[in-house]
Amino acid sequence: MAALPEPIVNLVASLSKLPGIGPRSAERIALHLVQSEKESVQRFAEHILAAREKIQLCQTCGGLTERQPCIFCDDPRRDPSQICVVERPVDIFSIEKAGVFRGAYHVLGGKISPLNGVEPEDLRIADLEKRCESGAVKEIIIALPSDVEGDATSFYLNKLLAPRGVRMTRIAQGLAVGSGLEFADELTLSRALEGRRDL
Repeated sequence: MAALPEPIVNLVASLSKLPGIGPRSAERIALHLVQSEKESVQRFAEHILAAREKIQLCQTCGGLTERQPCIFCDDPRRDPSQICVVERPVDIFSIEKAGVFRGAYHVLGGKISPLNGVEPEDLRIADLEKRCESGAVKEIIIALPSDVEGDATSFYLNKLLAPRGVRMTRIAQGLAVGSGLEFADELTLSRALEGRRDL
């Protein structure tokens, strides 16, 4: 098979860097784009640029927004006494899809990881402390991944904020809905048993 022209090879390389897009998918998308109507591709490119230029981080919670503050921080129906702490801005949308949390959010921007050079001062922990200073925050809900860095960050936040009288909780961890015990690892089973509740 003949080699692809250099502009397509470059496009494939760029598309391959997107999350969830492997080399074959990138090639299919690239070939689709170069065969599409020019106006359609132009609109697609404009939408990418507009999203990148207009979307920013909320100055309060650190979530993705087009205006300050974001729609979650600006919503008077939300409970500001509960703050759900997440690692990345996109985690907010995952929680919102569940439709059960009506509090505020705080994005840390990562997890404490000394091996990777990420210390507490590299994250938005000081901003979270400031939000707790008013005394209006009654509960911090930690919604970080259950890995070594997530556990270390959760422990650090608990040690830092619990003495202020803020209730510190962590989202339950355990078995995914619809999966069987045979697919769960020991740590997942252990946390599922520890996090059990009454029926």
